Amino acid sequence: MLQNIRVVLVNTSHPGNIGGAARALKNMGLSRLVLVQPLDFPAADATARASGADDVLSGAQVVATLEEALVGCSLAIGTSARDRSLPWPMLDPRECGGKAVERAGMGEEVALVFGREHAGLTNDELQRCHFHVHIPSNPDFSSLNLAAAVQVLAYEVRMAWLAAEGAPSKVEKAVDASELATLDEMERFYDHLEKTLVDIAFLDPDKPKHLMARLRRLYGRNSVERTEVSILRGILTETQKVARGESHKRKD
Repeated sequence: MLQNIRVVLVNTSHPGNIGGAARALKNMGLSRLVLVQPLDFPAADATARASGADDVLSGAQVVATLEEALVGCSLAIGTSARDRSLPWPMLDPRECGGKAVERAGMGEEVALVFGREHAGLTNDELQRCHFHVHIPSNPDFSSLNLAAAVQVLAYEVRMAWLAAEGAPSKVEKAVDASELATLDEMERFYDHLEKTLVDIAFLDPDKPKHLMARLRRLYGRNSVERTEVSILRGILTETQKVARGESHKRKD
């Protein structure tokens, strides 16, 4: 189950934090670390801070974009330390651990996404996540070290996993994970949807407001199956044909 959970660090600037995150993962029985454009890796500081979690470091996957880091995932949870202009479904760390383990237990690929030390995740990056998680730290001193934040969520994942091991009925398989659309498939759907809305003049690309973000939030609240995405994209394709004047009557 834990092998289905990956931790994604975006644009990490201090290699020591990568090592600290690797140690946190190994402490809690996790092993999959994905690094999106780290500023300095591999590095001696990362190895030193890993304190023996060298296997997690050596197995870390380095990718160029968040989209690559999320390939194959059907659930992504992004860390957020501040309120956003468009509210998103929020979890606390305990809920995050429970949801991650529940979905991983169904065979799904799950990602816990952490942002930059100085600025966290951008709004666009957070909109690629189904849920946001906020660690309720002391409001007078709320900034957590990146590796410490990873430790908090990794701990909650482990506690949820231990509880699930004792009560396997709580992670019963509702939908075969292979039937669920992955995040990369959903990104292609969102791209298709946006182009279609522009084609039919429902979306003004010069004044998009929050339309696509709201649609992402809408679909992100549900586990969308691959067949459902195919149906939706089929509707979009036919809509585009009508917009181009290529409509035709259906044959009975």
